[in-house]
Amino acid sequence: MNIINALGEIIEDIMDVDGKAIHEDTYLIRDLGAESIDLLEMSVAINARFHIDVKDDDIFLRQFRLFLVEAERLQTDQALYLRERFPFLSALRIKEICADLEKGPALKIKDLIAYIQFFQS
Repeated sequence: MNIINALGEIIEDIMDVDGKAIHEDTYLIRDLGAESIDLLEMSVAINARFHIDVKDDDIFLRQFRLFLVEAERLQTDQALYLRERFPFLSALRIKEICADLEKGPALKIKDLIAYIQFFQS
């Protein structure tokens, strides 16, 4: 089973959402309404399903804005700084997230996939 299907099953089970609503570009919080307890349950389920050590702050990009501000304060390249903090995200995805932050939490299913793929390697 591929990662998107396995994640879809996890999200369907935890959040009681229709699997048809789950795609790589689906926003976990904006589109599906994920709350803190949902994310905690997902973290545990991802850990068990994929046998990887899940760090909630990283996989759910919780400190993304903080690191963005920190890079600015340090007068360093924000994209490079964020890439160091989130090595599982591509430079393009980091750019997309930065451009999308004004609309709210930018976490997408594809970010979870990237995390899982990075740590399964």
